[in-house]
Amino acid sequence: MPDISPITLAIDTAAPRLQLGLLLADGRMDVSVDEIATGHAELIFERIAALLERNGLGYGELDRVVTTTGPGSFTGLRIGLSAARGIGLARTIPVVGVSSLVALSLAATGPTTVLLDARRGEAYLQVFSGPGEALTGGAIMPMEQARAAVLAGSALIESAIVDIALVARYGARLDPASHPPEPNYIRDADAKPQTAARIERLGT
Repeated sequence: MPDISPITLAIDTAAPRLQLGLLLADGRMDVSVDEIATGHAELIFERIAALLERNGLGYGELDRVVTTTGPGSFTGLRIGLSAARGIGLARTIPVVGVSSLVALSLAATGPTTVLLDARRGEAYLQVFSGPGEALTGGAIMPMEQARAAVLAGSALIESAIVDIALVARYGARLDPASHPPEPNYIRDADAKPQTAARIERLGT
């Protein structure tokens, strides 16, 4: 008897793309990709509806939603996360979050370092022993230090574009309780709130 996959919608808006993947119960995959840097909010539900319709499905047939959580574009991430959470809430189905660094590692076949340009002379870095198998946590550091940290013999992934089909298949088997759809910014916010101590020192 063939395995039956949970019907899973995957969403990625962390990079300058709107990517959707639909994993069907029989294991087949369908994807939708728009090369856009902005305008995700205006297109996302239209594209989801079209993807479902061409596979003879509606929102009611979805079993779970998977979304990348960053690091990436703040605005893009917010749109993807909001859409995923909204669908999950409306349909009462699990929503799974997958770090974009983990998602990128899924294309690897062995030891891999994911290194993404974080701008300002910095990089996001995470090391994996295999697809989705993290050896380190995601970190941000100066670009030169990040390049020096790439393990010898490790493949290097520097593209921010995930394979949405791999994300859908990976997320379909994750435990939602341990993979919540929460943003993974890694870099601290630039604006830090004033503490009482700081305000007092400034006044003295």
